[in-house]
Amino acid sequence: MTATDRSLELISTAAQAAADKLAHDVIAYDVSDVLSITDAFLLASAPNDRQVKAIVDEIEERLLKERGAKPVRREGDRESRWILLDYVDIVVHVQHSEERVFYALERLWKDCPELELPEEAKATRGKAEEHAKQRAEAGDEPGEEW
Repeated sequence: MTATDRSLELISTAAQAAADKLAHDVIAYDVSDVLSITDAFLLASAPNDRQVKAIVDEIEERLLKERGAKPVRREGDRESRWILLDYVDIVVHVQHSEERVFYALERLWKDCPELELPEEAKATRGKAEEHAKQRAEAGDEPGEEW
């Protein structure tokens, strides 16, 4: 089984919204063969809690406006370190960069097919590493807002 056309549309819209809000390392996986609860996962990250929340808000707004989709569940708002949006067809994970490295969701889903994303979303690959280098050169400690 593969992700439905509806799932692919949602993923594409969500990925573009994340990229527009400067998310890092946006990637999507077709998990329909291994999970019965959803078709696809979208992963994105940001270097601070405020940006995580901004990315999530933009994804929600765009999916509602452009696709008529509302999440059935939103988790992780209190800390804004890892927010999950469950749209049934897709699940969106937006994580603080530190959580992204620690939990390494890509490692769990690496055997699943990667989904095609808009060019702007693909261009976000490697941004977290680039940002970390800039912070190191500036002498910032991990975890500090920047």
